[in-house]
This record gives sequence, C-alpha cells and structure tokens, in this order.
Amino acid sequence: MNIADRFIKQNSLTKDEFIELILLAEQDSAVQQKLTEEAVRLRKKYYGADVYTRGLIEFTNYCKNNCYYCGIRKGNRNVKRYRLTKEEILECCERGYELGFRTFVLQGGEDPYFTDERLADIVRAIRSGYSECAITLSVGERSYESYRLLREAGADRYLLRHETANEELYENLHPKEMEFARRRQCLYDLKKLGYQVGAGFMVDSPGQKLWDLAEDLVFLKELDPHMVGIGPFIPHHDTRYAEEPAGSVERTVLLLTIIRILLPAALLPATTALGTLDAAGREKGLAAGANVVMPNLSPLKNRRQYELYDNKICTGEEAAESRADLAARVEKIGYRLVSGRGDAWSRDTIHTC
Repeated sequence: MNIADRFIKQNSLTKDEFIELILLAEQDSAVQQKLTEEAVRLRKKYYGADVYTRGLIEFTNYCKNNCYYCGIRKGNRNVKRYRLTKEEILECCERGYELGFRTFVLQGGEDPYFTDERLADIVRAIRSGYSECAITLSVGERSYESYRLLREAGADRYLLRHETANEELYENLHPKEMEFARRRQCLYDLKKLGYQVGAGFMVDSPGQKLWDLAEDLVFLKELDPHMVGIGPFIPHHDTRYAEEPAGSVERTVLLLTIIRILLPAALLPATTALGTLDAAGREKGLAAGANVVMPNLSPLKNRRQYELYDNKICTGEEAAESRADLAARVEKIGYRLVSGRGDAWSRDTIHTC
C-alpha cells in the first residue's frame, strides 16, 4: 500500500509521511488524481453539491501589528487608512441580505479603536436585524474575556489563521512582540467558547519548507477546526518580502485536497488569493474539495484600500454584486451556489453519495 492509499484509508499521517505524500503527488499525476477523487467524494458526502457564500465586510484597515508580509501592517505609511462606521457596516449587511447572503464576515486589522464594547455593539445590531444569519468575526488576537463578550453579543464564528505551525518560521514572518504560543492559545480559547473556528496558513510563504507544511497538517488534525482557509503567499510591494516569488496555485490546490481528506467535514474556502494568481483559481479550488466562496460586500470606495497583498481582485466576480456571474461559474463545474448560513457539518445534514 503506497502512502496515498494509506492516507485515504486512515486520513492521518506523521510529518515525515506528509512530506512523502506531497512530493509523490507533485511528481505523479495519477496519485494526485486519486487524492482528488477521494476529496470530491468526501466533499459530496458531507456537503453535497452546495457551495456556501460568505459576505465579506472589510471594515477597517488600521492595524496595531507589523507582520512582515502584510500590506496593511502598522509600519506601512503608504496605506490610506479607513474605518467603516456602525451605520456603514449595517448598510453592507442590508445590501448583502438583499443579494441573498446569510453569513456576514466582519474582517479587519487589529484596530484598537474597535474596543470590546464598540465591536459587541455592532455584533448585537447585526444580530437584532438579521436573526437568522450567521455572524463571523476575523479581527485577530484578543483576550479570552473579549472573545466571550463577543460570543454573548451574537457572534457565531471566528476566523484566525495560525499562518504557520512552525515556531521558527512564525518568528521570521512576525515581529517579536507577536507570540507563536499566543496565536495557538487564541484558537483553543475560541473553541472552548463554542465558536465555529477557522484556522489556516499561507502556502509557499518566505522561508517555508515542506517540513513546515507537514507541521501545519499535523496541527490541523490536532486542532480539528470547523474551517480551514489556505491561500498562496502573494507579495506586497511595501513589505520586506516585496521581491519574494508568489506561492504556487498548484500546491495550494493539492493541499486543499489533502485537507479535505484529513478533515472531511471542514468548510474549505476557495480563497481570493487563488483567484488573484489564477483567473480560474477558485474553480480549481472547488474542484479539489473546497466548498466556500467569500464575495466582497465592502463599500466600493474602500475595497482597494484593504490591500493585504498586491493585485488583490476587488471587482468583477469577486464583488458581491456579481453573484449571478459567480453562480454561473460554479454551476459550470458541477456545483451550485446556495444562500443558507452554511454551518459546519453535523450528523443531521449528511448527504448520500
């Protein structure tokens, strides 16, 4: 039994075995095809042909952190900063609801202006106006008490990419005041509080080795998150990694396939980064086992200001207004865009193959 067959059978490997699997799949198209077929089978078992949509609201590009790879890092003085008001955020939700979105994702830098009280007030207002919708937050590292308050205000989900499970690589990508252990603890705090939790990492980030990716996969198996967001590294011109090459779309798609087998019931986005590097990148992600897309509900005037990396797609089918075009592209590869909340799988929603 080769390493791919063993992985399909037991859906878990050691770090050394994950390296062997990645290398084998990248060298042998038949192995990659076998993994893809299993990933698609599992994706259809747990979620059928449904592709869930999340309405993304990028509500602030202020950030107190100085992550070395990020275009909105604190030290970048060329960024035109903005914050959406509570009223503007609610207008985004209203427009998104009319377009058929039933999940709103509030994403921003770690902006001190949005205290627990301010953010909880916004969450409560969304919950009051859209009781049947899911509210997802993606606002970085906060205290346990902060996460608890936001959960009680009505937040359902929380996205916090761990970026890398290798401490040395984490320290190469972040300033010393950002602690590797702290990032991990936040994820476990969120799970303890009952959030649907999303983790994730960059593919081919500067200095990353196959061993690092294997560590990510082992960590994901241990954490068992509800969602995993991965995307290829894309450089930003105002960072120290401006001249580094972008990550591989092909390797990212392979890793989506592996993660689907590793965590069969996870929600897996086909990310904007995939679509930025490859016009068909999100379709490739969906065909490899992904089942979530996140069109942009942010005001048009602010979309280009939330530039985490260069050339981020901000118009066309990335925008929520082009939902019909996105639906057509999804249908073309055999899936269907749906309007529900798209919660993580439970035994009540299993599909038959």
